[in-house]
Amino acid sequence: MSLPRRGHGDLEQEILAALDPSDGPTTPGQVRERLGNALAYNTITTVLSRLHRKGRVTRTPVGRGYGYQLVRDPSQVTAFQMRQLLDGDTDRGAVLTRFVGSLSQEDEELLTQLLRSTDPDDQG
Repeated sequence: MSLPRRGHGDLEQEILAALDPSDGPTTPGQVRERLGNALAYNTITTVLSRLHRKGRVTRTPVGRGYGYQLVRDPSQVTAFQMRQLLDGDTDRGAVLTRFVGSLSQEDEELLTQLLRSTDPDDQG
């Protein structure tokens, strides 16, 4: 008899739930213990690495491996994903042009304001 398959993303969600933000960086071994040792260490390490690439967790060196922490700010995850998409395209100008062209007037004004506030030549 085979075990029921997990739904898409369920394993990631289980592992994310095992990362307690109050504990600081959590190693794959600690995640495995919190999940009742039901998953292989390599499986947990692979999922944590994928979550790191997606910007969902940060990692810091701990011993000979890494400790992982949740990214607390959802906007940080979205910004990371947007940057990855932009970096993956060969025509950045076209992507940015289409993106800005698809913004609402409100969002376009906000973007303009943000760009002005980060301009090092802006003295006002």
